[in-house]
Amino acid sequence: MSVTDATGPILVTGGTGQLASALAEAADGLKLLRVGRPDFDFDRPDAIHPLLDRTRPSLVINAAAYTAVDRAETDALAAWRANHDGPAALAAWCAAAGVPLIHVSTDYVFDGLKGAPYVETDPTHPCGVYGASKLAGEAAVLATAARAIVLRTSWVYAPRGRNFVLTMLNARAKTDRLRVVADQIGCPTPAGDLAAAILQIARQIRAQPWQEGWNGLYHAAGTGWTSWHGLASAVFEEAARYGMVPPTVEPITTADWPTPVRRPPDSRLDCAKLAATFGISLPPWRSSLAKVIDIAFDISPTTGTKL
Repeated sequence: MSVTDATGPILVTGGTGQLASALAEAADGLKLLRVGRPDFDFDRPDAIHPLLDRTRPSLVINAAAYTAVDRAETDALAAWRANHDGPAALAAWCAAAGVPLIHVSTDYVFDGLKGAPYVETDPTHPCGVYGASKLAGEAAVLATAARAIVLRTSWVYAPRGRNFVLTMLNARAKTDRLRVVADQIGCPTPAGDLAAAILQIARQIRAQPWQEGWNGLYHAAGTGWTSWHGLASAVFEEAARYGMVPPTVEPITTADWPTPVRRPPDSRLDCAKLAATFGISLPPWRSSLAKVIDIAFDISPTTGTKL
């Protein structure tokens, strides 16, 4: 296969998912082509390469993934297809075509026991099928594609879709008391901020020949950190600007809220490598949260409706 025309579109997988949607909104003149089910489906691997051959992208951003952490334990084959087999197929096509690939991964490749922010060279130890399948996907991408950038991120949310922030707002419409885990900490990351960082990388890739130092793993998450309880409390502080009466948010422990898969108690990511290589740092999580809440209430200004 010959190298794809550099004027081709940037192909974004993930259809109407929150990151793919944020990428489309932030494109600002870049020619993006979003693909998703049924045309692009990691459950139909035979259709992946023909679609890429037809669209001839100049860059591929893989924002598609199986992200249901607990359900992955009983739906492991689907999780592995989406998080390993699909990215491996994308990487194989990109390697043959000479096309760069930006692949999005997760903080759940770590067990959260380090006690300090993770750097890219820290040992990995996923706690469940989701994390294991994402880790395998990283390895497949980096082993196959010569021009591959893997971005690990964390606690992604947006003003649309399914995520923790909207879950909190919707829960407030039903109750005035919430119990939220306070002993798990991480870096909340708005999809819009992550999308902006990805597109900054894309612009650098398109503006100059590929640099050997670009290939590899990077951490890309919101600046700063908090707990799930801290994030929930901040959500309601922002929502109060729109007349929402904050509920009582009770801090609880992980043991008080058991789940099929153990979550990393401390999945903070050190993003210094991304800043050093590409000059990119994501904004502070707290200021970005306010902007996301503004958009969420603009979409659904009344509190009794599903945001």
